[in-house]
Amino acid sequence: QVQLVESGGGLVQAGGSLRLSCAASGFIFSLNTMAWYRQAPGKQRESVATITSSSRTIYADSVKGRFTISRDNEKNTVYLQMNSLKPEDTAVYSCNAEIRYPAPYDYWGQGTQVTVSS
Repeated sequence: QVQLVESGGGLVQAGGSLRLSCAASGFIFSLNTMAWYRQAPGKQRESVATITSSSRTIYADSVKGRFTISRDNEKNTVYLQMNSLKPEDTAVYSCNAEIRYPAPYDYWGQGTQVTVSS
């Protein structure tokens, strides 16, 4: 079965850094696009960063220059390095696997809380 398990969230002061990890299993990780989303209280879920099977990356404008998404295909893990954190980054961060074979289907982890204090 497909599983996505996030870790690395926590409480950090503004200007600090965190690295989130998403351990994936149950599918051919290297062939699929992975992404990080976040949802803050009272707001809709938004895409933060995406990395394709060829390691092409896409970032939300709000995090460009501060966040870096990467993947380790040997470990079936996707990371989100978050630097220069701002209180506005406070949210639950979730890992998404954009499966397209044998049919399109998205899988989600339970999420990890990131809280940035001012």
